[in-house]
Amino acid sequence: MATGTYAALTTPYDCLAHANRMSEPTTSPNTATTPRATTPAAGADDAAGGVRSKRRPALGVLTVAIAAVFAIPILTVAGHVLMPASSDVWRHLVSTVLPRYLWNTVGLILGVGVLTPVIGAGTAWLVTMCRFPGRRIFEWALILPLAVPAYVMAYAYTDFLQFTGPVQTALRDLTGLDPRAYWFPEIRSLGGAIAMLALVTYPYVYLLARASFLEQSVCALEVSRTLGCSRWGSFVRVALPLARPSIVAGTSLALMETLADFGTVSYFGVQTFTTGIVRAWSAFGDATAAAQLAAVLLGFVFGVLLLERSSRGRARYAHTSTQYRALPGYRLRGVSAFGAWLACALPILLGFLLPAGILFKLSLQRGDQQFGARFLELAGNSFTLAAVTALLAVLLATLMAYGQRLDPVRPTMLANRVAAMGYAIPGTVIAIGTLIPFAAVDNAVDAWMRSTFGIATGLILTGSIAALVFAYLVRFMAVALNTVEASLGRIRSSMDDAARALGHGPISTLRRVHAPMIWGSMATAGLVVFVDVMKELPATLVMRPFDFDTLAVQAHNLAADERLAEASTAALTIVAVGIIPVILLSKTIARSRPGS
Repeated sequence: MATGTYAALTTPYDCLAHANRMSEPTTSPNTATTPRATTPAAGADDAAGGVRSKRRPALGVLTVAIAAVFAIPILTVAGHVLMPASSDVWRHLVSTVLPRYLWNTVGLILGVGVLTPVIGAGTAWLVTMCRFPGRRIFEWALILPLAVPAYVMAYAYTDFLQFTGPVQTALRDLTGLDPRAYWFPEIRSLGGAIAMLALVTYPYVYLLARASFLEQSVCALEVSRTLGCSRWGSFVRVALPLARPSIVAGTSLALMETLADFGTVSYFGVQTFTTGIVRAWSAFGDATAAAQLAAVLLGFVFGVLLLERSSRGRARYAHTSTQYRALPGYRLRGVSAFGAWLACALPILLGFLLPAGILFKLSLQRGDQQFGARFLELAGNSFTLAAVTALLAVLLATLMAYGQRLDPVRPTMLANRVAAMGYAIPGTVIAIGTLIPFAAVDNAVDAWMRSTFGIATGLILTGSIAALVFAYLVRFMAVALNTVEASLGRIRSSMDDAARALGHGPISTLRRVHAPMIWGSMATAGLVVFVDVMKELPATLVMRPFDFDTLAVQAHNLAADERLAEASTAALTIVAVGIIPVILLSKTIARSRPGS
């Protein structure tokens, strides 16, 4: 298991393709196909003057052009680093709240960075190596918290643990304590935000760590046992170091989600860079200050990525034995079995069952009083944005992945990686980086139309959903692109050769040969993008057109007004939609189970 195996897992859903590859039959070296295998055929086409050589430059230019457009938000934010602030807002932020932003952001990173690998790697090892009651259910149920956005969980736990909530009310009824006679932990705090984010992000570590444990051979563990290591010692000294690249990669994903979060920290009153960006834009109206804050947050993101890379250094984690036997596992009994069951059950209970149950109860008891025409309008807005973005993401991802397949040179490969970089960037950063250039274009077009034709065009891009959809595409293109690339990579280059021999050009080959073969992966990519857009809050909150709300915005606004019961309807709908990709991942885990 080389470290490079996990370096490409840039989204939480890349483990889906990785697990699929694990469950497929292994081909022999003589039949294995890699992207470089297309190069000789391409050279033959060039020599023969085939259709492919004529189309190659256009496809390469198209791929690079799409990537260049997707890089605009990041370049815009980076370009504002050295720009002087247009007002005293930036100096005010630096002298007052910037240290607090820094401290809280670092605190979130440290807290989530400790909890997620402990929960994720620990539960992954238990369900992979140990045999205890409920293990088969825990294998897939441990990823259920992925369906619950962190801000939705924050709303549920606030209602559950606040002073008037059922927990403290029952405590006072049972003990007869005066409200001022006891201490109860405050959920709306930095610690509460860390707990919420850790509960929804530990599945990233779990998925990648479990995939790594499944690939490990029992031979190495048996050697450690013969050298005197206990089961715990074999885990700590052999299995855990071998799984280190995947654990670090999963933790990096969790930290990037933590840096991107706005709803949880905003609702809990924890001031971070994401809340500061939104405040600088919406309250102060200072685009430069917002962009400079976004640049600092962008530095945190790249810092996490560099930390993940540097943590590996020159080390390599591989099996030296050429003999491989699947992990047999060992059975736990008594207290050990109960402890393993409890360790796996608690994350599911706290991360999915309890918050979903709280939302369901609130929705049935009171729910959103605007349920009906208003709710249908919000749901329609959310579904429209998600459907349009998913369709465009799959279309562009297919063109870019196919362009790289036909022209596997450094510029096209680099362009695809640039286009996929947006998933690591927080939504607030992308929103600010999109609004500034798009607003400039809107103002320039409006001024030109006024001076030339006497017509006011208004805000064509930022006043509609166009700019918002673009921001979504920048944010979630990696999900579609990586999925389509993985699917295209499993198609042999001989299929392209056969299609060209029958007179089909590149577009015809894509439409009539490749598209039917990768249709399932394209649908999966579109579905995952659809769900991600449904859950996205910070970019939507910053960029949505006037009087255009979504379910996520509705839930946030109602919760901010302390109308948690009314927010439960929209929040529960978001959770229900988020279950869909979790089901896909669950089926994948079931197929990758040893012996299946």
